[in-house]
Amino acid sequence: MPPPVKPDAVFVNIPYDEGFRRLYLAYIVGLTQLGLEPRATLGIPGGERRLDRILALIQSCRYSIHDLSRVQLDRNPPRTPRFNMPFELGLTVTWAKLNPDRHSWFVFESRARRVQKSLSDFDGSDPNIHDGTVEGVMREICNAFVRSRSARPSVPEMMRTYRELSRKLNAITAGAGARSVFEARIFDDLCFAAKAALSRP
Repeated sequence: MPPPVKPDAVFVNIPYDEGFRRLYLAYIVGLTQLGLEPRATLGIPGGERRLDRILALIQSCRYSIHDLSRVQLDRNPPRTPRFNMPFELGLTVTWAKLNPDRHSWFVFESRARRVQKSLSDFDGSDPNIHDGTVEGVMREICNAFVRSRSARPSVPEMMRTYRELSRKLNAITAGAGARSVFEARIFDDLCFAAKAALSRP
């Protein structure tokens, strides 16, 4: 039995590394500004087999975003591409195909036409191209959810919140005693701070 669907929850399928730090924060801020609830694998408790946790999380979210912009080989030997994001996209596409009223998904990329080459089965669908920039992520989040949200903040408004949280990020990380921004507590704190910013003028 799949878990109940949370209508404002968005599964965010992104890489967790320092090179993606700015866009990680941009996704949290942008989705929250639209009244959505970002969810990620690092924000759920452990204890179960990881694949089961990921599938349950996807099933509980009404939407998902899959960022496939990091397809290059990493620098650590043996040099390998990242397969987690396309793998989780595959799980999601299957779930949505079998349950179209429960889930909608979006693919984000930094370069136009690259996903049609790296994932040719995707051909015929249009990815959201964010150009690898924070502002691009904000723009494409607004484009993806234009029909489903009543909240319509402007990109400059979203960028103001992003800059505010970006200035606080090191303090939030230090306050939690975290070694990285890609930890469950920091993800939760950033979602809370982004939501709190909505109530301020």
